[in-house]
Amino acid sequence: MSPPGPTPTAEPDTPRKLEALELFDGLPRRYDELSAALSFWQDPRWRRALVDEVAPRPGQRILDVATGTGMVAAELLRRADCSVVGIDQSEPMLARARARFAGRAESQVRLVRGEAEALPFEEASFDALTFTYLLRYVEDPAATVAELARVVRPGGRVASLEFGVPPLAPARLAWRFYTAVGLPSLGRLASPEWARVGSFLGPSIRGFYERHPVAELVGYWRGAGLRDVRVRRMSLGGGIVMSATREG
Repeated sequence: MSPPGPTPTAEPDTPRKLEALELFDGLPRRYDELSAALSFWQDPRWRRALVDEVAPRPGQRILDVATGTGMVAAELLRRADCSVVGIDQSEPMLARARARFAGRAESQVRLVRGEAEALPFEEASFDALTFTYLLRYVEDPAATVAELARVVRPGGRVASLEFGVPPLAPARLAWRFYTAVGLPSLGRLASPEWARVGSFLGPSIRGFYERHPVAELVGYWRGAGLRDVRVRRMSLGGGIVMSATREG
């Protein structure tokens, strides 16, 4: 049996963590529909591409980190007769996920409240792992990627989805206009909570890549023992799917 992982400890309530928790408290009820609409229906496409990268197979045990309302977990279960554990730090988002999976056996899907920085699982206890829109909300992305890799068995697949900043100038200009003007305006039409998200996302995404360029993120993955790291830019670079294999 694999040695147990570290006993999870409560992470300090850093400004970044508190901001993330507050941001998502008011979103779950219409999260799936509005996240799709505000991304011009690219978000569901990106999530399907994320699941493509882990290629779930029958009998596998897969961990979905930052599961939110369970959209990726549902796609994993749709693709294969696997079992999924979804973990998220937001209780309101998990409540929505529980409603999604009402009636499913716990052997198929289990939802846990917890934090990516200190996973309550043994080493090498999952066949694959996915995570979505996570790294902007943690204090140390490199350490978090290492913790995620810890719970994946050798040869297992890891894949992530994050927002990106388009690398080509015309697309980048359009992205900046949309995140600065269009997204906040559309968010205000939806609700005060989505107005806040609309104003938050652009600066948050730009700031993240200023601190952690994509090449450095690849280095974090390699440093965590993940090999053959692949970066796939989608929708002109507005979404980034990364994937790799856990070293043996």
